[in-house]
Amino acid sequence: MEGGAEAVKSGTRGGGQVCQICGDGVGTTAEGDVFAACDVCGFPVCRPCYEYERKDGTQACPQCKTKYKRHKGSPAIRGEEGDDTDADDTSDFNYPASGNDDQKQKIADRIMVIVLRLVVLSIFLHYRITNPVRNAYPLWLLSVICEIWFALSWILDQFPKWFPINRETYLDRLALRYDREGEPSQLAAVDIFVSTVDPMKEPPLVTANTVLSILAVDYPVDKVSCYVSDDGAAMLTFDALAETSEFARKWVPFVKKYNIEPRAPEWYFSQKIDYLKDKVHPSFVKDRRAMKREYEEFKIRINGLVAKAQKVPEEGWIMQDGTPWPGNNTRDHPGMIQVFLGHSGGLDTEGNELPRLVYVSREKRPGFQHHKKAGAMNALVRVSAVLTNGQYMLNLDCDHYINNSKALREAMCFLMDPNLGRSVCYVQFPQRFDGIDRNDRYANRNTVFFDINLRGLDGIQGPVYVGTGCVFNRTALYGYEPPIKQKKKGGFLSSLCGGRKKASKSKKGSDKKSQKHVDSSVPVFNLEDIEEGVEGAGFDDEKSLLMSQMSLEKRFGQSAAFVASTLMEYGGVPQSATPESLLKEAIHVISCGYEDKTEWGSEIGWIYGSVTEDILTGFKMHARGWRSIYCMPKRPAFKGSAPINLSDRLNQVLRWALGSVEILFSRHCPLWYGYGGRLKFLERFAYINTTIYPLTSIPLLIYCVLPAICLLTGKFIIPEISNFASIWFISLFLSIFATGILEMRWSGVGIDEWWRNEQFWVIGGISAHLFAVFQGLLKVLAGIDTNFTVTSKASDEDGDFAELYMFKWTTLLIPPTTILIINLVGVVAGTSYAINSGYQSWGPLFGKLFFAFWVIVHLYPFLKGLMGRQNRTPTIVVVWAILLASIFSLLWVRIDPFTTRVTGPDTQTCGINC
Repeated sequence: MEGGAEAVKSGTRGGGQVCQICGDGVGTTAEGDVFAACDVCGFPVCRPCYEYERKDGTQACPQCKTKYKRHKGSPAIRGEEGDDTDADDTSDFNYPASGNDDQKQKIADRIMVIVLRLVVLSIFLHYRITNPVRNAYPLWLLSVICEIWFALSWILDQFPKWFPINRETYLDRLALRYDREGEPSQLAAVDIFVSTVDPMKEPPLVTANTVLSILAVDYPVDKVSCYVSDDGAAMLTFDALAETSEFARKWVPFVKKYNIEPRAPEWYFSQKIDYLKDKVHPSFVKDRRAMKREYEEFKIRINGLVAKAQKVPEEGWIMQDGTPWPGNNTRDHPGMIQVFLGHSGGLDTEGNELPRLVYVSREKRPGFQHHKKAGAMNALVRVSAVLTNGQYMLNLDCDHYINNSKALREAMCFLMDPNLGRSVCYVQFPQRFDGIDRNDRYANRNTVFFDINLRGLDGIQGPVYVGTGCVFNRTALYGYEPPIKQKKKGGFLSSLCGGRKKASKSKKGSDKKSQKHVDSSVPVFNLEDIEEGVEGAGFDDEKSLLMSQMSLEKRFGQSAAFVASTLMEYGGVPQSATPESLLKEAIHVISCGYEDKTEWGSEIGWIYGSVTEDILTGFKMHARGWRSIYCMPKRPAFKGSAPINLSDRLNQVLRWALGSVEILFSRHCPLWYGYGGRLKFLERFAYINTTIYPLTSIPLLIYCVLPAICLLTGKFIIPEISNFASIWFISLFLSIFATGILEMRWSGVGIDEWWRNEQFWVIGGISAHLFAVFQGLLKVLAGIDTNFTVTSKASDEDGDFAELYMFKWTTLLIPPTTILIINLVGVVAGTSYAINSGYQSWGPLFGKLFFAFWVIVHLYPFLKGLMGRQNRTPTIVVVWAILLASIFSLLWVRIDPFTTRVTGPDTQTCGINC
């Protein structure tokens, strides 16, 4: 990175020595170098003019508008601290935009309300603990335990969001330094990964649109390579990718010529907007019509391949050259690599070069553990390192296309930043989705998580990795630590939230000093040590032995080509390597036994041990001291498809929760892993919350059942409260609403999205999270792997959101259905009892009804999901409801609260006349 930056600087400074503001000589520094006011573009400005601009002027370079940095000997201006460079969160290409007073005030108000709520919560819990309900002691005790757990969960959720920041990027400044027109681009190379398994569940047309958006990205074509992982070894995927590569030759020049957004054809042509807006080229309409016709023909060819794949021939699939398809046995086949487009022959219809497109299917053999998606991603890391070795890597799910063609440039504003970039392990973008109904009934957008939680973490050590839409630093994935920075003494608060740090004063050469590693799980050397060791930089015999080829191969695997690629800090492959030798080595590194006795999956690459390998992988990087960045461009970088009906949504949430439970009971549990390292305290809070949240399902289930029990038994979990005590109850509810409102203010999340999130927190908590806890315990403690799958067939609804009304029966629906019914029964029973007992019983009833309606209102989207469209209640739901209603009716008759229980006459009192 620095080499590329220096090349640009030398080209701009070599010209004049005359100040372009006053005409005087620029002058020199104390060291005798030419004074450079702006270290970005080198615009000639003398020292007096530089000082004037900093104090009374715009404080920015007149040419590139970069904010002037403070040079040695320059007096500090208001708002500046220290003697040298900016903190690690500031840069030439991006700034935290939390500096405006309105945003700061919103955050300050929110912190104040959080503290106030914490005080009120403490007083409320003290009252609850010291005022037991004697005639309903078990119910009271259960409710208090649940409330204490909810309070702890809230603290875990709130504290990591205390210091949110909003970032802005400046693509013009990035281009000024690394991508000047007429000069060779200095932007770093990026390898893009797309993962797919089953083309019947992940339609090839969807994958094709993702690939087409990648090939058309606004980035130097020689710096982009797309790798598609087919972990199902399906000939359908292979053939569809071949068709996609041919269509790309027509699609890519069209979208680049007319600057089309988005660059996935399915979503571009389906937009209901005025496509002529801002298009002034006279041939645009004609070309668009022709391209739409080409795309329709492309879709027909893809759909034809899908139809053909419905019936597998008895002898298996045969390729066009007459040889059997190597992947006919999906569990026993060799590794396969096919380069469809490349830098030597991949040209579009206008003769321009296209990015490289590579099909990869790793070797599968019986008896080997392949580690599902995490294993496939690690195979892609090795293949890409051998073939192209891009310095950075972007991973996308097959249904997440590039919606903003400048997405890679947005990421480079952070990763290639001279101050910040070397300590960044990845840049995470929020997930955005297409095809969701306006009301977002099941909170598919996850807006609260993406727009509140992750933005809050960006102010500490960075957001967690969420599995897709993430640009990685390859060095960080190899298990190395970031360069050590000189920490600014910021006290306890700085250590909690990762406060601003001063950049080290040392020059580039001093960065290559050996680092002291604090985590025994990471190597005792870093990438720069290896380079110096290979060059014979004077290490002693013991250290030279550690960094020998044998030591590296033991860590990375038995591939000299791959090991050599890890020594190239800025990526690239040796010029002497031939394509044939590289392909042969690439086949070797995706063999199923390659990872044996290496650190792949334990310290290198995507980490194994959980179905949510994304959380675990990001956690390991943060524990080593890396920081991540959250990038939210105005135009969403990526968009994908979300599960839309209730059953699919619950199964998705189940998988996420199960992965969290697996991490919680593993050696990587954030409660105890990585102490003594460089993980910020509040960042650890966030990871603890990420893994422990499924356990909240147990107290949540109890708390949702308690209102029904209280209504059926006539007892209550709260004693009769005084006027003074009622103030604390009211204060608690007001503080809950206040924190929610202020959270929405600074994040921009709407109240409808916030409320949908609250509803689905209850729905998912008493279904998917609950199942995940028990399934995780069975898997961890007994080794039993139980899968809860959707078993019913979807309905045949029509319309744009027909899938929303599909009903697929799954066992995940049982707990919420039961809770919903017993609360409805409880409301009817409690109301009936009050009517028969007179007005004096209505006072206690209102408190019980309030809690029961709280449960019912939160489960309302679930009820709508069960009912489907009007008058279309599934039979299974009717049967289940009748069964539960019958059981509770029998129990109700047994309790019989409307009559006084007769126990017989008291003969001792009234004698024989009784």
